[in-house]
Amino acid sequence: MPHRVLIPHDMEAPPRVPAGALMHRLGGATMGTSWSVQALAPRQVPRERIEAAIAAQLQRVIDEMSTWQADSVISVFNRAPAGSWHALPQAFCSVLDAALTMAIDSAGAFDPSVGPLVDLWGFGPGSTPGEDGLHPPDAQQLQALRAGCGWQRIEFDRAANRIRQPGGLVLDFSGIAKGHAVDLVAQALREAGCVSWLVEVGGELSGWGVKEDGQPYWVALERPPQDTGRAMTVALHGLAIATSGDYRRYFDHQGRRYAHTLDPRTGEPVRHALASVTVLHRQCMVADALATALTVMGESAGLVFARQRGIAALFIASQEEGYRETLTPALAAMLE
Repeated sequence: MPHRVLIPHDMEAPPRVPAGALMHRLGGATMGTSWSVQALAPRQVPRERIEAAIAAQLQRVIDEMSTWQADSVISVFNRAPAGSWHALPQAFCSVLDAALTMAIDSAGAFDPSVGPLVDLWGFGPGSTPGEDGLHPPDAQQLQALRAGCGWQRIEFDRAANRIRQPGGLVLDFSGIAKGHAVDLVAQALREAGCVSWLVEVGGELSGWGVKEDGQPYWVALERPPQDTGRAMTVALHGLAIATSGDYRRYFDHQGRRYAHTLDPRTGEPVRHALASVTVLHRQCMVADALATALTVMGESAGLVFARQRGIAALFIASQEEGYRETLTPALAAMLE
């Protein structure tokens, strides 16, 4: 079956590709996942400069926001005593501000304070699976940890770039940090002298410009592994894309699947028919957070939320005979 093609209707003209420009293809491991970059640059831009720019930004995210690194900014804050104030790097502040904005707008469907619950369900650095593997936690333990969570407990002094630890609060940026990393790498490529690029970190992507042949970076929207629906391909110029899916990380227990996306309002993995949500937005950080929030909301509430805000999103839900897809009006308008 032919692909369906998505073209951003407000796409600006891509920059001219200079004669003799070279395409650099790079990749590696970071943040417990993989990354890849295609970057087109004038011949005089050294490959080493591009590699160094990418490495610096990926390491920056790890040093500031990795809960798996004991000396990261976020880990130090998470262990800090009650009442202590902590100065924050500017990038950390930007992510925290975006996370809190999403928490407010989504009425808690997105919440950066769910770190203890992520660990409790076996999806975080503090997880301790039993001999029989992962399984649902004790109800009383879940209730006790939920009492210490809640984005409303976060005291963020935006003017001074600092945050107060109220006691036992554990931040977790897993629903937004990969998108932030993509944005940082894209900006670093621009500053290094690249004229076009496609950046990917853990499945989240951002593209700009065109390749040597004048074609944009065509990217297929992610679908669940068993979904045989017609593929959709987007011209990723001045646009980012993020997907949240229940098939990425999960465990099965007594015939039920527990996906890694938690509903902060209940403290439990989401329980509905949504298999994946893909969001297109100019900022990958925002697309990442929106994909998480819409997944938590579920198909009905998520579609209402997305339509009201003009969000370009693809919802794919499981049903007995396979999968059902729904496009928001903003995404449908991009169909060629």
